Amino acid sequence: MSKDVFAWKPHHGGISVADLDESIAWYCDYLGFELEKKQFIEQIPAQIAFIQRGDFRIELFELPNAKPLPDERRMPNLDVQTHGHKHLCFAVQNAKQAFAELREKNADIVFEAVIGGTAMGFLRDNTGNLIELIEYPDLWNNEGTAK
Repeated sequence: MSKDVFAWKPHHGGISVADLDESIAWYCDYLGFELEKKQFIEQIPAQIAFIQRGDFRIELFELPNAKPLPDERRMPNLDVQTHGHKHLCFAVQNAKQAFAELREKNADIVFEAVIGGTAMGFLRDNTGNLIELIEYPDLWNNEGTAK
């Protein structure tokens, strides 16, 4: 098979949340996403929403009777001890500034660090799901827009 058959671009990641409307508001307020659409998917069954920022989407799922996220899945160093998806990571131009702004909004910040010379950190969304921010200014051109 040719490489073209497997040509792809990132589209979305999926996250199960406790309250769909609260999570939509959290991602819009804290991370600048916008609601693209909401719908009910009978086959799951679940109420879902697609939120979007730039070319990336997150699909949020609210299912009746879903189990809450276990405590060990809320800490990056403990979460990696369980197989499966770990977190979403977003590149930022300035991690210190991003975390300062999130702290002003009372975000649930797990920690900030400089690892191997790279500033990064983790926060939790309103359901406890982990989100990493990593300073990666090389992704932006001189005008400050994403490449």
